[in-house]
Amino acid sequence: MNSFIEALENNDLDEMRKIPKSDLHNHITRGGNKKYIEEWAGIDIPECPKFKDLAEMNKWNEQNIKPLFQGVVGYEKRIEAAFIQAKMDGIKELHMSVSIGEESFYENSVKDLVQAVKRIHQSFAPDIIFIPEIAISTFKPFDEMNERLEEFLDQEYFKSFDMYGDEFAITSFKKIFRKVKEKGLILKAHVGEFGTADLVKEAVEVLELDQVQHGIAAADSEDVMRYLRDNKIQLNICPTSNVLLSRVKDYRIHPIRKLYDYGVRVTINTDDMLIFNQSVSDEFFNLYNTGVFNPDELNDIRKNGLKYMSRNE
Repeated sequence: MNSFIEALENNDLDEMRKIPKSDLHNHITRGGNKKYIEEWAGIDIPECPKFKDLAEMNKWNEQNIKPLFQGVVGYEKRIEAAFIQAKMDGIKELHMSVSIGEESFYENSVKDLVQAVKRIHQSFAPDIIFIPEIAISTFKPFDEMNERLEEFLDQEYFKSFDMYGDEFAITSFKKIFRKVKEKGLILKAHVGEFGTADLVKEAVEVLELDQVQHGIAAADSEDVMRYLRDNKIQLNICPTSNVLLSRVKDYRIHPIRKLYDYGVRVTINTDDMLIFNQSVSDEFFNLYNTGVFNPDELNDIRKNGLKYMSRNE
């Protein structure tokens, strides 16, 4: 029997963690193992509640997570915890975003920031295929971010690009996406988490996206789902994030089922592991135990994220 299917059917988390998986939607400062951070900080981080929106989550993060991490030591501990989490959970392909602005921990040296991420990757999870990702917030001043982006691209280290923030403003950043596309990076954007199905399609068309972070609103439109399917646009979905941010009532009615049935390529990811405390392995169990997918379907989704690995395990 396939080891993934066997682990699911036996509800065996330890075995599930041994099976190759991907995490393609992960923010590096929020991707860490909660228990590891608690032991390091000597404190119990409370379980997060169900938030009414993103602002409420950010406020909770400011109160319960951020105070634990001071200066460059705290920053690097978060990165360390993220790689440790990925390794423990059997993540073989990991996309993690580094936001422009985080170079401030290194006296605004992007080179020193990159060297730190490289060092931590090699020290704690060298066997993971790591796809470093540049992330930009739509709320940052355009000229400042554009200038910083040049410095990030000049490092020739990053392989992917993501934008987050105000979904309805993202298409106004077409110039930035064109610049990044010329460098050959994977193009992503947070869209369809709080916005509409039409906004997902517009963002893909205008920004020439390769992948969409979340994108669950696409399930509201057959036309948009057809467009995503026919153009092979991948949605990197984070089920627990969607539930705990009140975008979806519960796992049982998560739109990932509808998207999958329509032929849209989907993957399963963590988003903010340190906050939501649900690993990729946990997410597979969440979707299996609530009857959203059967084991074969989840195995198919698992393989969707392993671009650089054999799909014939």
